[in-house]
Amino acid sequence: MPKYETTLVSSETVAEGTMAFHFTRPAGFSFTAGQAMNVSLIDPPETDAKGNARTFSIVSAPHETELVIATRMRDTAFKRVLKAMPAGGHVSLRGPAGLFTLDPADARPAAFLAGGIGVTPFVSMLRKAAHSRLARELWLFYSNRRPEDAAFLEELTELPKRNARCRFVGTMVEMDKSSRPWSGETGFIDQGLLERHLKGLAANVYYVAGPPGLVEAMQKMLLGAGVAEEAIHTDEFFGY
Repeated sequence: MPKYETTLVSSETVAEGTMAFHFTRPAGFSFTAGQAMNVSLIDPPETDAKGNARTFSIVSAPHETELVIATRMRDTAFKRVLKAMPAGGHVSLRGPAGLFTLDPADARPAAFLAGGIGVTPFVSMLRKAAHSRLARELWLFYSNRRPEDAAFLEELTELPKRNARCRFVGTMVEMDKSSRPWSGETGFIDQGLLERHLKGLAANVYYVAGPPGLVEAMQKMLLGAGVAEEAIHTDEFFGY
């Protein structure tokens, strides 16, 4: 993969315990929505056994001028350094990488099943679809504990206003622990939830991203509902 050096433009909190980091997009860095990149810290003040580099899905869309990642802010050396980095701080990038992308030759409706921070590649895909006025029908099913934990929730809720073929279904599993109102779905993503919104499960292609447990459960549920194995694409997000 090509290597680039770039600078941090800004950082922001996008949900409780989740931050987004905006980097200058190096000249010549092109990617497809859904791909990832490797971010390496340069001479960090601290490190740990996992090293100074991590791989993140790219949140920004290919037409945007910045490269954006988002991550849960666990208490690790890498994330402490990244969180404390001032604007103008330098990092190196390798990428893009990954095949978790929409096949332009596939016209079937696509259903995105996301848990927590696994939503990041789908934000890129949906921003691109809204920008390009993609005619293909896209559904995002997004599961979180509470609205407070859901990164980019407001943007995703408003997405159908930008492209009516982009549909959003959020669902919360611990609303008893939330202080925010929520009028959407509750409970885990399951066959019943999908069947309430989709026109026949076997007619769609599925993209699943999130913690390994969620990815495994979604694969099992979809196969059990008669979805072909070739119609299920996955991307696991580990908690580093």
